[in-house]
Amino acid sequence: MLYLTLRHYEYVCAVARHGSLSAAADAVHVSQPALSAALSRIEEHLGHALFLRRRGAALALTPQGRRFAGQAQALLDQAARLENSRNAGAMHKLTLVCFSDLAPFLLAPALKALRAALPDVEVSHRACGFDPLISALSTGAADLAITYDLGLDAAFSRAELDRIAPHALVPPEHPLAQRRGLSLAELSQHPLVLSQEGLSVQHMLGLFKMQGLVPRIAHRAETLELLRSLAANGEGVGISYSLPPGGISYDGKALCAVPVTDAAAQEPVILAAHTGMPEESPAFKAHEILRKALSARRSDLAQTDHHID
Repeated sequence: MLYLTLRHYEYVCAVARHGSLSAAADAVHVSQPALSAALSRIEEHLGHALFLRRRGAALALTPQGRRFAGQAQALLDQAARLENSRNAGAMHKLTLVCFSDLAPFLLAPALKALRAALPDVEVSHRACGFDPLISALSTGAADLAITYDLGLDAAFSRAELDRIAPHALVPPEHPLAQRRGLSLAELSQHPLVLSQEGLSVQHMLGLFKMQGLVPRIAHRAETLELLRSLAANGEGVGISYSLPPGGISYDGKALCAVPVTDAAAQEPVILAAHTGMPEESPAFKAHEILRKALSARRSDLAQTDHHID
């Protein structure tokens, strides 16, 4: 006879959280066939289905499955609290990931705030692109992420830290350099330099498409500084949400930044986390610390007319 273990409850919660067997299998470190077989045995033991399986669609919880997954998560949280109390003297660990373009502006202040407020927590960090960032969150390799609100599904909570507009980057002699603002429609008339980052370029192209515009892309840059250098050397109008201070590219060329005025182009900077974190966990405490610290930083920067991006 099958007796359900904490591992079985973990399987159900992982499938409920990720909506697919492949992502859930990665998260709990088992093969997809093994997870599928275990899920079938659990449902057979319970006498009813926990998930609706539809070809080509994500697994959806049945009403019974929703109740069971909620109770299973509560049981796992209780087990984690018991384990944490047993290891109360041990060093807690926390992993923070940050989107690479935001990291030079926000990662160091985030680490400083965490280490001041949580001296007993060992904090590790990583700056990366959207795909590895989302993978780290989805697999449990990261507890929290500072990023733009792109590519994350409903399994993660979002605390908005700021909402920023992109800027058009041009050399001082460019006809657009003296403008106080530019629309996407105006930018579509010029050759553009965009990021090569997958979700970033998809987002930007989607903004043009929403207005029925077809932009002319001259270059797709692998890094922010390459994008800025190409723009400063007249290779096209660069578009970036990140705006380093100084107005000089790495190769010493002057740059002018003109804000894009379309309201739809504004993008939230968020602190993303797993839903349902136990209040006693370092991740839950770190989330509250970062939300307050980085929101306060936004207010300070707004007063000096700079951006945290």
